[in-house]
Amino acid sequence: MIYKDDITNLRGDIEEKVGQKILVKGTLGRSKFFEKEATLQKAYPNLFVVKYNKEEGNATYSYTDVLTRTIDLQIFDGENYCSIIPPKPEEPKKIKLQTEEVIENLD
Repeated sequence: MIYKDDITNLRGDIEEKVGQKILVKGTLGRSKFFEKEATLQKAYPNLFVVKYNKEEGNATYSYTDVLTRTIDLQIFDGENYCSIIPPKPEEPKKIKLQTEEVIENLD
């Protein structure tokens, strides 16, 4: 679930990075992906503007696009790209045990 504080914190993080080089990764549907370098142009209350190269122009994304992982936004720190949102933790796989197996293990 996304909370208002999550959006506010992300907006603040993105506003601090305006003008920096970024890498935008996302999906185009049907197993098609894109990965493009861009620059953060502006941050508004509900969305932010990304400037790609001259041929591609600008694109706008909402903060919920980042929080729902529709796009992955990575900031260039001078040497490497670092994701602005930490990777989603993997949930441990649940193992189904049959009642008989549980009883056998107790003996």
